[in-house]
Amino acid sequence: MKSQDHGKLNLKREVGLISAVSLVAGNMIGSGIFMSPQTVLSNIGSAGACLIIWAVCGLVALGAALSYAELGTLIRESGGDFIYVLRIYGPFPAFFIAFTFLTVVGPSGASAIALSFAKYAVAPFYPGCTPPTLVVKCIAAACILVVATANTLNVRFTMAIQVVFMVAKVMALTVIVIGGIVTMAQGSLGSLNSSDIAFEGTKLGISPIGMALYQGLWSYAGWYSLNFVTEEVKKPEVNLPRALMIAIPMVTVLYLLVNVSYLAVMTPREMAFSSAVAVTWGNKVLGGWGWVMSVAAALSSFGSLNGSFFSGGRVCFVAAREGHMPDILAMAHVRRLTPSPALIFTTIISLIVLIPGDFEGIVNFFSFTAWFFYGVTISGLLYLKIKRRDLPRTYTVPIIIPIMVLLAAVFLVLAPIIDNPRIEYLYVTIFVLSGVIIYVPFIHYKLFPGLLNKLTVVLQLFLEVAPVDKNL
Repeated sequence: MKSQDHGKLNLKREVGLISAVSLVAGNMIGSGIFMSPQTVLSNIGSAGACLIIWAVCGLVALGAALSYAELGTLIRESGGDFIYVLRIYGPFPAFFIAFTFLTVVGPSGASAIALSFAKYAVAPFYPGCTPPTLVVKCIAAACILVVATANTLNVRFTMAIQVVFMVAKVMALTVIVIGGIVTMAQGSLGSLNSSDIAFEGTKLGISPIGMALYQGLWSYAGWYSLNFVTEEVKKPEVNLPRALMIAIPMVTVLYLLVNVSYLAVMTPREMAFSSAVAVTWGNKVLGGWGWVMSVAAALSSFGSLNGSFFSGGRVCFVAAREGHMPDILAMAHVRRLTPSPALIFTTIISLIVLIPGDFEGIVNFFSFTAWFFYGVTISGLLYLKIKRRDLPRTYTVPIIIPIMVLLAAVFLVLAPIIDNPRIEYLYVTIFVLSGVIIYVPFIHYKLFPGLLNKLTVVLQLFLEVAPVDKNL
């Protein structure tokens, strides 16, 4: 995937349509669909409303992805939100996106996926009860270290892992869908028996709906994957929107069928109080083979974490290339051709986030922060559509779609604050704003360049890394 030229590394365009669809779908199908259904149901209160939330999440993800596709065809650079905000609004707001992604969004996502893996990995050893928190977190930490090590050592091995685990996760979801169809064919509709039962107990408050959307949208995280690697996509003006139109509807339909299967087999109470919903489903449908679902869900989470580490380094690389992060983060190992400095940095922050967090809490704070910046990026697209109509466009999304996505982003950011304010959201906001302490002296005024250059040289020699060129 990479070649060397004059001592530097260069990325090549090797992601075609099929690879693009696989990348988006593979990153979307991960730990969320195995962990979030019970928390969505707990927040929204009824089976029928739960299915509506999953459908709405799919529509929001598709609208956001198509909006990002127009940005990706206008600004054909890797880096996603960071590069778009940088080109539209300038360096100051772009820095906060890079800073937040590297210190909050990326590590929080990795920690949540690792916790999902750990819960499913230990579930067979603690039947009928919740596994100890210390055991879960230790296994989650070990999972992060294993994935980070694999990504650091060998790119081909990393991609082989991704393919194997992609097959495992699709097979696991297919088994759940088929099991649900068989159950319903036998006359058991469970929580979906009638519309009155299906919507009984629905919670219509701002906070319950917002929290349910957070958990559901977590399962769709990955719709933006191609925008991180635009420089490596063949004919992005064609393949970017096509891949999204194929992958996201496919995943949405699959998620809805999986949730129908869960609700047909389990009562809302069983589902809401299950620590591992796929395992509970497996025990009821597969009997003695129920442990298979635990293994499959763990493998799916592991594969998703692997993909997260693989693509997450792009933001580090682009931000450092643009002078918004230390130069060392834009470098790759001279022999292995892996972004080892960025991976090491992400690993350290992920392990720190893992210490105090729980899965639901991490997902909520991850979503709160991420959707704020998604909203900023979407507002940039609206600015270009209104003020820069002269820009040549190969793909255009109807303006109503980014407007609706922006409104959804505003709701997702304000919902938890207005209806059920928690001090943790203030902590996250203060932490994000604290980035100004780094930006003003080190990025804007470029203080202590000699010291930073010496530190970069020392780390470069120690880690055996070299700079990476942009290949457009």
